[in-house]
Amino acid sequence: MYLYCCGLNALHLWLQWLVNQLAMNYNKIKMMNTFRSHVFSYICLSILFVFVTVSCEKSENKEVLVADFTFRIDASKPNYVTLINATQGDYDRISWVYNNEEITGENIDQVEIYFPLSRSYDVVLHAYKDDFESTITKQISIAQDVPDEPTELTLVWSDEFNGSSVNRDDWNFETGATGWGNEELQNYTDGDNAEVSNGTLKIIARKENDDKVAGSYTSSRITSKKNFLYGRLEARAKMPTGKGVWPAFWMLGTNIYTAGYPACGEIDIMEYVGYEPDFVHASIHTTASIGTSENSKTASLETAEEDFHIYGIVWNEESIAFYLDDPANVFYTYSPENKTAENWPFDKHQFFILNLAVGGTWGGYEGIDNSIFPQNYEIDYVRVYQ
Repeated sequence: MYLYCCGLNALHLWLQWLVNQLAMNYNKIKMMNTFRSHVFSYICLSILFVFVTVSCEKSENKEVLVADFTFRIDASKPNYVTLINATQGDYDRISWVYNNEEITGENIDQVEIYFPLSRSYDVVLHAYKDDFESTITKQISIAQDVPDEPTELTLVWSDEFNGSSVNRDDWNFETGATGWGNEELQNYTDGDNAEVSNGTLKIIARKENDDKVAGSYTSSRITSKKNFLYGRLEARAKMPTGKGVWPAFWMLGTNIYTAGYPACGEIDIMEYVGYEPDFVHASIHTTASIGTSENSKTASLETAEEDFHIYGIVWNEESIAFYLDDPANVFYTYSPENKTAENWPFDKHQFFILNLAVGGTWGGYEGIDNSIFPQNYEIDYVRVYQ
């Protein structure tokens, strides 16, 4: 940048000199064509000077900034890779990109990342200086799957919603218009807003009046009577449409009534807010991170409202990996290196929750469009593999 500024100053002085020379000799110029030739030459030289100056400045950055990194794999932890920044030259910031994830921020010259399966992964390092970027990609091969983790999973429980009503042997209906901790406005009913037909569950949000207060809408919230610890857990669903709707597929620890919330832990496998179409969200909430978005990730999904998609997690002793449509399509992994009761309550059983909220601190952030109701949150199935 210093060279660039110096070049502009020199250009400014040179242009002043040239203009003075043209003014002094104007009376001596007999032909307008000659004058135009001088002006044309001046313009061409100016453009050339700027181009050379900027090119030199960028070339200087390019010569001194070369992205590079090394990595190591500890034989005792074959699924963990330590990345070590070895970039040459001065840089403003760096970022690591791997397995559809990105790590940016401070103190990331050395990071440890987790790969559960034996395969080759591309890891990309970006180094930035002003408007210049240097990038390097290296392939890292993982020799084995996570120890003691089976590669073939068995379906241990599911609800395919093939009946004519919600199976109350598998699900509870939670009821009331209490705001549910998020200032939501729906009244959850005991089955009046849940319909099972044609192989899907429809959770239906209806408008009861135009007041936009607690109880102005009705909907359903169901919780599973069965609970699970580890495995692949997923639902296939299609989102409702419009400002004010807030569907979710999530989990809470079964010890919520003894340990309390957030100590029980919360896994938000999927959340969607209607005022922000084409994006889905995954989050983790614990005692260490309640009330923040530091353990959250947003994924682009342009057909969330038009088509069914699979929203799932692969959950084991070390991590919770969130995926879309296929377990290989992971877009967020939660895996604190030093696990404590405050950041990892996920060594205990959790149960499912399916609900469609209306309004609230997030769902109603941009208001509620009363013209959209009724709206359906449609679930094809919920499945658990272990």
